Amino acid sequence: MKKNAWILYLGLLVSLGCPAEVVAQKSSGIPVILDADIDSDVDDVGCLAVLHALSNQGEAVILGVICTTEDIDGPACVDAINTYFSRPDIPIGINKEARPDPSQPKWLYLRSGLSKYTRTIAQEYPHDLNSYDQAECATSLYRRLLASEPQNSVVIITVGHLTNLKNLLLSDPDQYSPLSGFALIQQKVRLWVCVGGRYPQGKEPNFYRPDPESTWVVVPNWPAQVVFSGWELGNPIQTGGSWFKQNAPKESPIYRAYELYNQFEGRASWDQTAVLYAVRGTMNDTLWSVQWQGYNHISPDGSNEWKTNPNNKDQGYLVEKMAPAQLSQILDELMIQGPVLSRD
Repeated sequence: MKKNAWILYLGLLVSLGCPAEVVAQKSSGIPVILDADIDSDVDDVGCLAVLHALSNQGEAVILGVICTTEDIDGPACVDAINTYFSRPDIPIGINKEARPDPSQPKWLYLRSGLSKYTRTIAQEYPHDLNSYDQAECATSLYRRLLASEPQNSVVIITVGHLTNLKNLLLSDPDQYSPLSGFALIQQKVRLWVCVGGRYPQGKEPNFYRPDPESTWVVVPNWPAQVVFSGWELGNPIQTGGSWFKQNAPKESPIYRAYELYNQFEGRASWDQTAVLYAVRGTMNDTLWSVQWQGYNHISPDGSNEWKTNPNNKDQGYLVEKMAPAQLSQILDELMIQGPVLSRD
């Protein structure tokens, strides 16, 4: 982009509410790895849209996207969305252990046609990931990305089950780092934001389906700070409804996904809340507060209970503060954004 045009573009972003200091620091956002089960619910698409919008505004840098899914079309769908947002080179990881094998649990089978939107998005929008197997091994990708980042800098966001995170935690040294997975996380990860559980107690799908063992392993052994976003937090925050339909670009794969999923009836925003908190925090306690006293006790079946004693200062969960309708508007406005203009 020519200099004068770039100045005009900066002015446009500022006029739309993006602070000048954020625009001027587009490469200095929070480094984020998103781990999503992008095949079942449509809020996974919504959270990826929110993350791209925050990247557009200089608030985040998307290092990679991990697909925690058994749907064979999921990675291509992610690649199509990333390509639409002018970020076609974001690496995508998959669970290479997910192979059709009668000796493995049924949830590990690779299947197609599971989702209301992944195959259609992959077919209708350009991308260059030609097959599921073309994506990288999730554990190797996690390790490669973490090893290349500064100490105590990366934020990991999980909005699905924790299988790939367990594999990272238990991983051995490799060509990317001489550290174990535990030590690599301890050195490089500043924060893990996890959509999972109910608070103060309950049972929620990301924790118990399809891999409760990973929850039971990862949550009590995670060597960095973690904040949980529970089912009760995102459930009343409805996005992707009539306002979104009227204002989103019709050519957007985000618009198309919500159309395919439920014809813009609106959907809970479990995953979007995690992304917004991961990047913007509590915004001086206006968005949420965090319950830091206690720890998340996980049972073998994946159910959870927040226990106030003993206190684990590195674990917390989000507590509603801003009205759900206000958060819905914030998220919808982020979800309707399109790709940024190129500087070239």
